[in-house]
Amino acid sequence: MWADKQRAIRVSQEELLCKNACGYYGNPAWQGFCSKCWRDRARPAGTPREETRPRSDGTLPTFSKFEEKKNIEKGRRINTVRRLFWGSPSPPKPQESSESRANVLKAYQNLEPGDFPAFLKILRSPPSQRLQSRCTAFLNTMEAYHDLPVQKQSDLVQDFYQSFAEYFSSFPEAQVTQIMEHVEKLIMTRLHKWVFCHDSCDDEQKDLALQRRIRSLNWVTPQMLGVPFPDKTVSVTGDPFLPAITAIIEMDAKRAPQDKLACVTKCSQHVFEALSRSNSEPANADDFLSSLVYVVLKANPPRLHSNMQYVIRFGLPHSLMAGESGYYFTNLSCAVAFIEKLDGPALNLSPEEFDGYMLGQRTPSALNRRQQVVSDTQNLLEELKGRQEKLDQGMDALNAQLQKWVQEVHSQLDETRSQFVLAQKEMTAQKEVSLSTQDDKEQSVVVLEDQHAGPKDTGC
Repeated sequence: MWADKQRAIRVSQEELLCKNACGYYGNPAWQGFCSKCWRDRARPAGTPREETRPRSDGTLPTFSKFEEKKNIEKGRRINTVRRLFWGSPSPPKPQESSESRANVLKAYQNLEPGDFPAFLKILRSPPSQRLQSRCTAFLNTMEAYHDLPVQKQSDLVQDFYQSFAEYFSSFPEAQVTQIMEHVEKLIMTRLHKWVFCHDSCDDEQKDLALQRRIRSLNWVTPQMLGVPFPDKTVSVTGDPFLPAITAIIEMDAKRAPQDKLACVTKCSQHVFEALSRSNSEPANADDFLSSLVYVVLKANPPRLHSNMQYVIRFGLPHSLMAGESGYYFTNLSCAVAFIEKLDGPALNLSPEEFDGYMLGQRTPSALNRRQQVVSDTQNLLEELKGRQEKLDQGMDALNAQLQKWVQEVHSQLDETRSQFVLAQKEMTAQKEVSLSTQDDKEQSVVVLEDQHAGPKDTGC
């Protein structure tokens, strides 16, 4: 049962998709476009666009549909990449035998999903020396040119992803995706310290501005956001969204974009779990988005803007454009955009009321928070009182059982002692009877011997 069914945040599924109708998820950071359409729009005029619409069978293209990207953008960036890697317009092209390539591909085909240590082991094996050299050369080059603008670094990383994926063009799409997730983790774990919150962008200033904005909205209550909190009749200890708050805070501690996305996914799943525990009906998109806004306001995650931009710039395209992680990340971006533009009508407040809350003249959350704390404290005290009563009853029962056991032990000892005394008396009596019988026998033997001997010879 929900407390308040009025919703101030409404985003349809169509609004989450790319404005270019390509079938992928859009993002406010790209003005509503997906990452691919946004890069196409940023491409110089006259450059042909890459087909991004869904296939005829309804599936969405991933790496296989990106194969033309390198050829399309060759005139703009390929020479720069070559100079960075090899220092000359024509890089060396070492030949690789078909047998060696087949061995390498066979090793990667047997790779289990999510087994990053096994991927590193295969990459460091002699058959994969060429792939390892490519990764090492790219990492060394990126570290040497770490002062390049962050957008240029993003383009280089995305180009490297695409060129590396082309090596496995014969693999199924799902398998290529798994391999590229390992490659992303390997590359970005090393490059994190060079490209995260780069000096060439204003991510740090935007982080501080977003944190101040969230801090200034600490008075916003779940009721204002339309968050479906459970009624008082539902037994809830503490904030049901606490696991989601913890998960979104953990995002800053991760290095690889996919690990940061995993925190966003984990946070979103906890939000759905919190909603499902209080209502038998499944939560809708408005419930989820309003709850996600509440989680962000409560958590105020460190360097949230920088973390989201890091994922946008250096994450794999398929992770943001489609799938579960893409949906959750798009909702998180919408939640942040909502917070940045939050005003009175969005919270069903008049401009005067909103300004009063922002200036500290109104504090509805303080009273609600105190009432909530008092209610939680009373519930906790009642729970502790009941547990203490059960503990006292258990101790009394245990004490009674212990006393009964002691009495039974004493009675058994007394009975054993009396039986031992009786047994000892019986043994003594039997011993006396036995000794008396033995004496009588000895006397009888002596008498019989005398009778058989007869009168003694005197020698007269």
